[in-house]
Amino acid sequence: MRYIECVADNELILITLLVKLGVAAAVASALARSQTFQRLLFAERRRHRETATLLAFLLVPLTLGVWVRTRVPNFLAADVSFETVVLMGLLVGPGWAMLGGVVLSAPAVFQHEYIALPFNAALGLVAGLLGRFVQMNEIWSFTPFIDLSLYRWVRRNLRQPRMDRQILMLFLIAVLEIAREWLARLYPGRLFALNTGNLGLQVLVWLCAPMVVGIALKVWNALRIEIKLKEQQRLLLEARLDALQRQINPHFLFNTLNSIASLVRMKPELAREMTVKLANILRALLRDHDTYVPLSEELRFTDDYLDIEVVRFGADKLRVEKEIDPRTLAVLVPSILLQPLIENSIKHGLEPRIQGGTVTVRSSLKGDRVLIEVADDGVGMGTRPASALRRNGAGIGMQNVRERLEVLYGNEARFSVVSNPGRGTLVSIEFPANLTDTR
Repeated sequence: MRYIECVADNELILITLLVKLGVAAAVASALARSQTFQRLLFAERRRHRETATLLAFLLVPLTLGVWVRTRVPNFLAADVSFETVVLMGLLVGPGWAMLGGVVLSAPAVFQHEYIALPFNAALGLVAGLLGRFVQMNEIWSFTPFIDLSLYRWVRRNLRQPRMDRQILMLFLIAVLEIAREWLARLYPGRLFALNTGNLGLQVLVWLCAPMVVGIALKVWNALRIEIKLKEQQRLLLEARLDALQRQINPHFLFNTLNSIASLVRMKPELAREMTVKLANILRALLRDHDTYVPLSEELRFTDDYLDIEVVRFGADKLRVEKEIDPRTLAVLVPSILLQPLIENSIKHGLEPRIQGGTVTVRSSLKGDRVLIEVADDGVGMGTRPASALRRNGAGIGMQNVRERLEVLYGNEARFSVVSNPGRGTLVSIEFPANLTDTR
């Protein structure tokens, strides 16, 4: 494709500029859908192989665009090599940008546009040095809304003159585009550029380059912000789950220590056994545990807790029954799921009852879902005022479990509580039965 002379149709130039903006947005959006491209683009550090792969994502389709421009008449918008070299310089540095510029110039060189190769190499060097000069956040926040940028720049500098690196990027890209147009005019047929012969339209051509660069950066920056938000949500979710998993009623700890202290002289072996079981509980709460554990492991944890409670209350006042379906032992459940429910049953169902009672833990499979129930035959929830229940912490354990189920399973989990005054409380949990690690 030869240099576009002044006689070129101005309407074709305008259409070319508009299509060029659309091509930039379409290519940037298409690349952003690739998770590999996302990972390479936003990596803080890249190995040489990773940088080469990132460049390949850009060079393969856009070098093809240069070839299309040289072969298809009046399809000038397919060539965004200038803007691509600028992007590579800003994002990956001068050396790689120079290499990418050389690759992009290959189709043009085959069409005798010999200045394309040294120009693209020099452009990659300048853009790479510019990328080293400005901070990465300033590159990502580079905006294609030039009028607003200029307005803010003028207003800021009227108050307090200082260097604005974003405005520097804007003007430098435009100046480099002007240099390309000047060289193309000086050496006709040896370098591709758009020339309109109309100063106003030519200014639009010069400003189109930073607009194209800005559009690509805007598309990728929106994706970058979305990824960061998802990462923050993931960290927040992990922190929330960790806080919920590590909760333990301080009254249980104090009461257990008091019970151990009272047994040290009369029943030292039992005191030692309770100390070991309490240590197991605290170790499980404090270690970096998994979000999901097999139900068999969860039951071992609750066994230590129940053994301590049986000693505290007495075997005649606290009885424990288990109706566990063996098929459910391998099912993955949220860690420390049962202990808050059992604690709630003992503290608010059986403890107020003089003769004590029984806690029953059941599990069963219902198709591809697991059902876990914690029941007691205590006083129920309706025998005391709601204010007293809240003051004594009733429902906190169940709320803990409910929140974790919502976070982990969403609408796929079911949590229900049925309480009859004087007859006891039944807590039922139902969620998908996963037999493999879902982390």
